[in-house]
Amino acid sequence: MKMLKRIDPNNIEELCSFLDGRMSDADPAILQRVSAILERVRNEGDEALFDYTKQFDQVEISELKVSEEEMAEALAKVDDSLLKDLQEAAENITAYHKLQLQEGYELKKETGVYLGQRIMPLARVGVYVPGGRAAYPSTVLMNVLPAKIAGVKDIVMVTPPDKEGRIAPVIAAAAKVAGVKAIYKVGGAQAVAALAYGTQTIPRVDKIVGPGNAYVASAKRLVFGRVDIDMIAGPSEILVIADHNADAKAVAADLISQAEHDPLACSILLSDDADKIDEVETELKRQSAALPRKEIIEKSLQAYGTAMLCSSIEQCIELANQIAPEHLELMVEQARDYLDQVRNAGSVFLGYMTCESIGDYFGGTNHVLPTNGTARFASALSCDDFVKRSSYLYYSKEALLRDGRKIMNIAHQEGLDGHANAVKVRIGDE
Repeated sequence: MKMLKRIDPNNIEELCSFLDGRMSDADPAILQRVSAILERVRNEGDEALFDYTKQFDQVEISELKVSEEEMAEALAKVDDSLLKDLQEAAENITAYHKLQLQEGYELKKETGVYLGQRIMPLARVGVYVPGGRAAYPSTVLMNVLPAKIAGVKDIVMVTPPDKEGRIAPVIAAAAKVAGVKAIYKVGGAQAVAALAYGTQTIPRVDKIVGPGNAYVASAKRLVFGRVDIDMIAGPSEILVIADHNADAKAVAADLISQAEHDPLACSILLSDDADKIDEVETELKRQSAALPRKEIIEKSLQAYGTAMLCSSIEQCIELANQIAPEHLELMVEQARDYLDQVRNAGSVFLGYMTCESIGDYFGGTNHVLPTNGTARFASALSCDDFVKRSSYLYYSKEALLRDGRKIMNIAHQEGLDGHANAVKVRIGDE
């Protein structure tokens, strides 16, 4: 059995079916359960959080906030080399994201008129860091650092406790490196509820960012509007475009790197070389058999692994634009020359050596990316996600006398005589 399903790139119907199959709506049953969790946390606060932690995480805790003593104990368990590597990764992420900062502007027009835009950081942001299958220190860095660089002063982090009621040492290490001061031991939909509504212990935030399971995603969906959110992210995905010179071992390894996340992860290979696809297929079987997450990898590849044989690299890129993947690797000669042809991708990785793992952990670009084809209109997490823009406008009396009748004319056309009157009382127009 082949691990990658073959799709004819010229079969538009099959391709469209594949693309539609990757899109997923929220599960109504999950939304119903999450809605009940949100309502209870909203009404009962900390009491509900303690109860849900006991119910879902199978641990009874007495304090939600991670104390300084607990942080010190966790950090003592972390190897110094890991702390050093996390610090260097943080420096790379910081250097990249600092270039995203924007300033406001002011436009001065005719005498007596000026207008502009102010850019201001959000006051308080909540960062959700998952537990479950693994601990993700990179999630801490990628979500916290852009917020800090943007000027957010108050960052609240939530993460599920382990069976001993403690946070993962590696999460504590990343939080230390990122400068997080307030960490709370709560996960799931109940954590999202706490951030959205506030409890006796956890303060209400203005925006919630960070990945999670279907319950976390549904909770973010339901609280959006009361607070802002980053995105509703689906399972991870990668699309690799490989030419005849691409190393099949490296291509297979990169496809596996996403497949190991989740049985629902999607791995796609596009190539203009039939032999290359066959070589990658062989490598997928060999490499996956030797990895600890073999079962997850095989389920993912068999369900959502796909290969397409194209007539050219240009056709590969055009198909990639239709798919709009989260991660796009251009494992081709002179990869930079093809970059301008790429219109839809969360993040692009250029050349034979640039595996997606570099972006996940160390390179500096953000790994919080749009999934499920939303790269057609959505962007990677950035400093822009942690600021708001507010306009301002000034008109002198002389300027209003000049433009007042024009404003009134437009208002009357819309049937909004009150708007016109607000001008009229100022200019005395009869």
